[in-house]
Amino acid sequence: MEEIIAQLQSGLKGIWKYRWCAVIVTWLVATVGWFKVYTQPDDYQTTARVFVDTQSILKPLLSGMTTLPNVEQQVAIMSRTLLSRPNVERVMRMVDLDIAAQTPREHERKVDELMQKIRIGGTSTYDIYTISYNNSNPRLVRDVVQSLLTIFVEGSFKGKKGESEKAVQFIDEQIRAYEDKLLAAENNVKEFKLKNTFLLPRQGIDYGSQVLMSSDALDNAKLELVEAEQARNAIDAQISGDEPILGTELSPAAIDNPEMDGRIAALNRSLDALLLQYTEAHPDIISTRRLIALLEERKVQEAKTRVAGPDPGKNYSPMLQQLKVALTEADARVASIRARVAEMQQRHDTLLAQSQAVPEVESQLAQLNRDYTINKDNYEKLIGRREAAKLSGDLSTTTEMMSFKIIDPPTVPLRPTGPNRPLLYSIVMAVAVMAGAAAALLLSQVRPTYLSPGELRDATGLRVLGAVAMTWTEPERKKRRRGQIGFGAGVACLFVSYGGVMAFAITHS
Repeated sequence: MEEIIAQLQSGLKGIWKYRWCAVIVTWLVATVGWFKVYTQPDDYQTTARVFVDTQSILKPLLSGMTTLPNVEQQVAIMSRTLLSRPNVERVMRMVDLDIAAQTPREHERKVDELMQKIRIGGTSTYDIYTISYNNSNPRLVRDVVQSLLTIFVEGSFKGKKGESEKAVQFIDEQIRAYEDKLLAAENNVKEFKLKNTFLLPRQGIDYGSQVLMSSDALDNAKLELVEAEQARNAIDAQISGDEPILGTELSPAAIDNPEMDGRIAALNRSLDALLLQYTEAHPDIISTRRLIALLEERKVQEAKTRVAGPDPGKNYSPMLQQLKVALTEADARVASIRARVAEMQQRHDTLLAQSQAVPEVESQLAQLNRDYTINKDNYEKLIGRREAAKLSGDLSTTTEMMSFKIIDPPTVPLRPTGPNRPLLYSIVMAVAVMAGAAAALLLSQVRPTYLSPGELRDATGLRVLGAVAMTWTEPERKKRRRGQIGFGAGVACLFVSYGGVMAFAITHS
């Protein structure tokens, strides 16, 4: 701490030693600075405030019928893009600033200067926007703000009609494109249905249901054929005179009948294959078991009626003739049912063979129907959007959606707003004083002197034996006194001059 105080005292002594240099530098800096501040041109500023009323009665009336334009967003975007280069160049043409620009570089400089000095502010709560501009020409200030205000008001509506027409035109093009897509999708669906008419669902019945119905019909026909054959065999047994074997219970497995055994074995193999795929409750498994049971029963009946003695006079019996007629009818019925079973078996086999292609056909049909539905929905939506776009365009171009109220119009300013000369004069005074002190301190460091024995001892590292005191003569005292009076007068004149320029700046501000 003592070293800092010692250095401070040494610095003050050095400044005091070269005080005349400090006064001269202070006077020079202050005079030059005050002259620069005085010669600065006056800066005039004007401000215009405009209120944008975006609350219209059309909004609640047309809500839900069309897309209402976002008026607040339009005004906000216009206020932010007002200082774009095209708008600033338009302002220059409106106030004849472009005439003074002789070269393209000077024109660009004026555009940049204009963009820097224009200020646009706004409040999102009350929709009040302010436009301000400052320049040394008060009339130019008013004209620039008025031009910006005009562009701001006109720009909120300009071009909305053209944008609406472009939107409607674009929607019309999309509608024509979707008409072609819709027609192509309809033709694709029609051609696909004609090509795959036998594999498509009929009257709400899918392919799986058709296969199941065909299987049930085939099983019923087979059962009917077995019944007809049993009836025919019974008539044939009566004609041949066979009598049933009574009092015995025969097992189907113990009876030797190669034809029946082959059919039963084939049905058992089919049953085993079905059991690998389906459960016991499946209709195919139930019908197969029922057919096996009927064949086993028929095998037992034929075994019971196989042995009978011939009757020589039976061929001449009227009952025998009737039985033969019934046998003929039974044979015809068996043949008819057998033909029907064969046809149904062929149809069922065809359905089973086509079962691999049905999922692919149904998937393609679903894809075609989905494309058709999407194109149809988009087409209908575009039709509605076109009318909404026309109505929205009319709303965007009408002046009823927003209204502009100029709260403070731009006026020619009578008093300048800048520069703040009193503040600048004070800054120049402070800078001049610091510059003088800095110059004196620098000079004392360039031409150092030892003001005390301690400084000499610290600087040289030698022991100081003593010091010789200064003895002032009378002429030296007078000379010293005159120097002090001159220094004080110089400092006093500096502050008096500062007070004068401050008084002049305050009276003319």
